[in-house]
Amino acid sequence: MKTWRRIGAVLVVLAVAGGLAWRAWRPEPVALVAVAEAPLVQTLVFSGRVAAPVRVDLGATVTARVAEVAVREGDSVRMGEALARLESAELQAQLAQAQATLRLAEARVVGQREVGVPTADAALESARATLEAAQRESRRSRELFDRGYVSQARIDETDRAVRIAQAQIAAAGASARANAGRGTEVEQARLRVDEARAAATLAQARLAQTRIVAPADGRIVTRLVEPGQIVQPGRTLFAFAATGATQLVGQADEKFLSQLAVGQLARVVADAFPQQPFEARVLRIAPGVDAQRGTVEVKFEVAAPPPFLREDMTLSMQVATGRRERALTLPAAAVIGAGVDGRVRRLADGRVLEQSVRVGLRTLDRAEIADGLAVGDTVLADPLAVAPGARARAARDGETAANRAAPATGTAVVGGR
Repeated sequence: MKTWRRIGAVLVVLAVAGGLAWRAWRPEPVALVAVAEAPLVQTLVFSGRVAAPVRVDLGATVTARVAEVAVREGDSVRMGEALARLESAELQAQLAQAQATLRLAEARVVGQREVGVPTADAALESARATLEAAQRESRRSRELFDRGYVSQARIDETDRAVRIAQAQIAAAGASARANAGRGTEVEQARLRVDEARAAATLAQARLAQTRIVAPADGRIVTRLVEPGQIVQPGRTLFAFAATGATQLVGQADEKFLSQLAVGQLARVVADAFPQQPFEARVLRIAPGVDAQRGTVEVKFEVAAPPPFLREDMTLSMQVATGRRERALTLPAAAVIGAGVDGRVRRLADGRVLEQSVRVGLRTLDRAEIADGLAVGDTVLADPLAVAPGARARAARDGETAANRAAPATGTAVVGGR
């Protein structure tokens, strides 16, 4: 009885060993794919957003209370259109005061010209006449003194009158010069006018600052102010987007920079409207790289923007970075390696061999074989499933290494050399 048990155990061991040997010797079934010729478009996909060509924050330049807000978020406005008005009674009073001071200064200039100049000229003529009369009287007095008719006191008196008249004519001449042409009086009057005019201009400018207006044609993106609020310089009241060509901005990983070029076409899909894709074109690639995120900013122009686009809307962009009208292609999974130098695994005389190939364009699904294979050549669909040198055969329909029965030990066995 024991002998039969031992014989039975030996037979079981031999059966298992034979099965294992058979499985090790039997070629592994592998799925094959053929090189096919077809058009190929290489694309690069990244996210982006809608951006206005010009976007600015508008605010007040004076401290005041808001009297009126004339626009709402989303409103379209024209250049110069009032967006908000601040209380301005105090500034209006300052403007009125400055304008009155200006009119007074201008009136003084007119008075200087119409009254001051003639008065100074008349005073000068009067002083000249007085001097002539004093000089004649002095000459007569000296003649009478020589004849002995008058005393020395009379001579001293007439000489003093001449000196007084000379001083008067000097003063009148100075006054006439000051009131004529570019004289000091006239210049001071003109400077007072310039000063008053500058004050009036400043008051007018400050009054104009109580009206917050649109700097160009555009749209109100955000409104951050309400009537009754007290606003100060530096505080944003409106976010304003100027009218212009719609632009899209995306952030592409810097490792794809070599694939991007100005003018490339892109298929754009808005997350909010996935069923309505539209086209855009690469307009500009930033010269620098964002060191924090490792991305490059790419701007796109849209020739016919769809009406549903909104500021800062999230987008998905698929840029066509390469195109081949006729390319030799394989499924991307059949090619080992991510660069230009790739590898594939083929069947030759019942064994798996590895072969180098040169890879061109790539997509998520396909890879272009630029050199190393020809149309109709077959390679392993899953090259990493079988090691080079292993025995293998082309799988029949529905038969692959994945669905082949595993050995009893649970270890996948590939045919040895």
